[in-house]
Amino acid sequence: MPTPTKGPRLGGSPAHERLILANLATALFEHRRITTTETKAKRLRPLAERLITFAKRGDLHSRRRVLTVVRDKGVVHTLFTEIAPAVADRQGGYTRITKIGPRKGDNAPMAVIELVLEPLSPKQAVVKEATKATEKAAPKKAAKPVEDAPVEDAPVEDAPVEDAPVEDAPAEGDKA
Repeated sequence: MPTPTKGPRLGGSPAHERLILANLATALFEHRRITTTETKAKRLRPLAERLITFAKRGDLHSRRRVLTVVRDKGVVHTLFTEIAPAVADRQGGYTRITKIGPRKGDNAPMAVIELVLEPLSPKQAVVKEATKATEKAAPKKAAKPVEDAPVEDAPVEDAPVEDAPVEDAPAEGDKA
């Protein structure tokens, strides 16, 4: 049995919540970005990402599974022919949620959910992997004691020590 979502349902009944999310997903794929409440955007993200993953597969079974949620055949065609090839190199993270100010009428927290269609550059992926590797290695290096570096002698501005007169000092064992 799937675990229930946290918080109250969107719309009231489970069927109404599914319809709301299906309509939001349809609008997202049609317009590439929509403005909605933060709660609806957070609930929409897993559904939209799952549908995009199906679209990346591109077979008939995947198309039929997407059609059970998104009822508009034109939007499904757009999803399979335009959106899926644009995110083909991504492993996930097809959507971005950006919080905006509260709504004027009821002060509800609003957010923009949009598709991330920018190409994923391999250079950024390499840089991210390198930074993660250095973060993992940094605590190990900090555990080792750090040795002092050799200190260079500073030049002396006074007269050389050899030219200074040497006074006879009594030895420690002798008493004067």
